[in-house]
Amino acid sequence: MVLETIDWLSIIAFFVISLVIGIWVSRQASSSVSEFFLSGRDMPWWLLGVSMVATTFSADTPNLVTDIVRQNGVSGNWEWWAFLLTGMLTVFVYSKLWRRSEVLTDLEFYELRYSGKTAAFLRGFRSIYLGVFFNIMIMATVCLAAIKIGGVLLDLSPVQTLLIASVVTVIYSSLGGLKGVLITDFVQFVIAMIGSVYASYVIINLPEVGGLEAMLSNKDVIPKLDMLPDFTKTETLVPLFIIPLAVQWWSVWYPGAEPGGGGYIAQRMLSAKDEKNAIGATLFFNVAHYALRPWPWILIALASIIVFPTLESIQMAFPNVAPEIIKHDLAYPAMLTYLPHGLLGVVIASLIAAFMSTISTHLNWGSSYVVNDFYKRFVNPNSSDKTLVNVGRISTVVLMVFSAILALYLENAIQAFRILMTIGAGTGLIFILRWFWWRINAWTEISGMIVSFLVAIYFEFIHEAVGLSPLEGYQKLLFGVILTTIVWVIVTFMTRETDEDQLIEFYKKVRPGGPGWKKVLTSAKAKNIVLEPVKEKLSLEILSVFIGTVAVFAALFATGYFIYGRLALGAGISLVSAAGFAWLMYMWKRLSS
Repeated sequence: MVLETIDWLSIIAFFVISLVIGIWVSRQASSSVSEFFLSGRDMPWWLLGVSMVATTFSADTPNLVTDIVRQNGVSGNWEWWAFLLTGMLTVFVYSKLWRRSEVLTDLEFYELRYSGKTAAFLRGFRSIYLGVFFNIMIMATVCLAAIKIGGVLLDLSPVQTLLIASVVTVIYSSLGGLKGVLITDFVQFVIAMIGSVYASYVIINLPEVGGLEAMLSNKDVIPKLDMLPDFTKTETLVPLFIIPLAVQWWSVWYPGAEPGGGGYIAQRMLSAKDEKNAIGATLFFNVAHYALRPWPWILIALASIIVFPTLESIQMAFPNVAPEIIKHDLAYPAMLTYLPHGLLGVVIASLIAAFMSTISTHLNWGSSYVVNDFYKRFVNPNSSDKTLVNVGRISTVVLMVFSAILALYLENAIQAFRILMTIGAGTGLIFILRWFWWRINAWTEISGMIVSFLVAIYFEFIHEAVGLSPLEGYQKLLFGVILTTIVWVIVTFMTRETDEDQLIEFYKKVRPGGPGWKKVLTSAKAKNIVLEPVKEKLSLEILSVFIGTVAVFAALFATGYFIYGRLALGAGISLVSAAGFAWLMYMWKRLSS
C-alpha cells in the first residue's frame, strides 16, 4: 500500500526521537560498565516497569495473540496468561532477593550461589547459550513479525525491512546503553499503546465489520468469545488451560516470564534504586502486561475473522507476500491496511516502536552476558571500562546481524513461541528452588539445561523422522518436564554439595529465608557466624502471589465483560479486582519498609 506524506512524517519523527535519545545519554552510558548495562543502579520503579511492559510489547506479540484467537478463541490466550503466576511470584518473593544480590547480570549470580569450577563453567556457558544462541532465537521471532508487517503495510522485502528497522535500533542501543533503552522504551510504549487502542476502535467500526455489536454477534466470531475454555472438551481444555496453569508456569523458562526472575526482568530489578523500586517495577509490569494491554489486540483479531476468514483470503488480498509466511498471525498487519492515512502512520510508528523496544532490550541484555560473564570473566579480566563498553557495542551489532539472518527462515510466531517453551521445559523449578533450598548446586542447572535442550531437539527433529506418531505441543512439554526433572533431581543428589562457606556467604548477603536453609544456619552457628534473621514471612508472600493473580485476572475479565456488554458481571468482577489491588498496595508498602 502507498503511504502519504503525513504517514511518513510520523515514522520519520519517531526514528529521529529514538536517535536523539541515544546520542543524548551516550556520554554517561560510556562512563562505566555499570552505567552501560544497569544505568548506575538508580532507576525509579515507574520507568523500569514501563520498560518491562514495552519490551514484552514486541512487534510479534499482536501477531501471536491474533494467531491464538483465530485458531483457539480468546480462551486460547491462557497459553501465555498462565505466566502471570510466575510474574507475581517474582513481585513478592524474588524481586527483593535479586536487588540484594547486587550482581551486574543474573548470570553473575552463579558464582555468588555456587562454588568451584562448575559454577564458573555454568556462568560462562550460559553467557553464550542464553546471551547469544537463545537470545538470537528470541530476536529472530521479533524480526519475523517486522518482516510480515513490512511486507503487508509497506510492500518491503524481508531484507529491506530488517535493514531499515535494525540500523536505527542498533545505533541508539549501542550508544545509550540501558538508560537510552529505558527512556526510549517509555516514549515507545506511549506511542504503541495509543496506536493499538485507536487502531482497534477504527477497525471495529469499519463497514466490513459493522461495529462492536455486529462483530460480537457474528456467527463466526461467537464461538471465539469465551474467556474460559469449554470444560467438556478435553482436547482443548488440557493443552490450553490445565497444562499452562498446572505445569507450564513453574516448569518452563521463557524470556520475560522466568520462574524465579531472570533475564532482562532481572536486569531491570538490578538497576532499581532499592528493593521498594524493584518490587514496584515488577508489580506495575505484571498488571499492565496481563490486565491493560491484551484487549485491543484481541478485538482486532476477532474483527479479522470477519474480514479474512481463511488463509486463502489473506493470500488473495496480498499476492506479493511469500506464500510460506501466510499464516494466521499475518491477519493482524493485514487488518491495519484498512486504517486511514494519518492514523496509519502513527500505527506503523507504534509497531516500529514495539519492534525497537524489544530488540534494544535484548541487544543490551545479551551483550551484558557477553561482556560481563564471558569476556571480562574468562578472556580479559583486567580490561578497562572503556574496553568493556566497546566490546558491548560490537556484540550488539553481531547479535542483530545473526538475528536478522535467522528470521528469514522462520514462518510464524506461535511456531517459535512453542519451540522456545519446549527448550526450557523442566528447568523452571530449578530457578525457583535455588533460592530456597541449599542442596541445589551447579550440576543441577547444568544437567537440567542439557537434558531440556536434547529433549526439545528430539521432539522437533527426530521423533517423527523415525516413524513415530506425532505428539501435540503440550505432550512434548509434559515429556520434557518429566524427563528433565527426573534427571536433575538424580544429578543433584549424586554430585558434590556447594561449598559450605559459599552458602553461608550467599545467605548472609541475600537473606532468602525459608526452611530449606536450616542446615546452613546450623553450620553457621557451629562456626560462630551470626546470620541476620529473615523477617519476611514466606507464607504471607505466597498469599500475596495468589491474591495478586486473582486481582489481575479479575481486571482482565472485567474489561472483557464490559466490552461484551455484560455490565453487571463486569461490575461484580471489578469489585473483586479492586479488593485485590488494595491488598497488593498494602503488601508493597509492608514488604518494602
